Amino acid sequence: MNEQDMIEILLVEDNPNDVELALYAFAQHKFTNPIVIVRDGEEALEYLFCTGKYEGRTDQRNPCVVLLDLKLPKVDGLEVLKIIKTDERTRMIPVIILTSSNEETDLVKSYHLGVNSYILKPVDFDQFVEAMRLLGNYWLLLNHPPKLSQDGNV
Repeated sequence: MNEQDMIEILLVEDNPNDVELALYAFAQHKFTNPIVIVRDGEEALEYLFCTGKYEGRTDQRNPCVVLLDLKLPKVDGLEVLKIIKTDERTRMIPVIILTSSNEETDLVKSYHLGVNSYILKPVDFDQFVEAMRLLGNYWLLLNHPPKLSQDGNV
């Protein structure tokens, strides 16, 4: 697989420890997919829609999957999810909520807004690594999404 065919992951996470754990887990299980890390909801939207600091982004392909925390600065995860799922250009991108929130209202709102999966972050290190392995195996190896352009067309 050449670099242009690699599947990109957008990790939207403001906690540096969770970013490190996710990167470690993916590396540990030899997932070599490019991972773009953004630290808040506003930056995630700028990346996806090639605005703000990402206005000059030359590769405007959408990521294959978005791993989205709920509790984010600037724009919270539920608002990011809502924007992703209501815009023609991004609505088909799989979004996985990866959060420590065990609130039933967050779970219900996420599915109401169109989330593809809702995963509670395990507190235990080994369980977190295993969760990332399972997540990676499914969304990066087994799942077959359509190839979309930046304008949301197949």
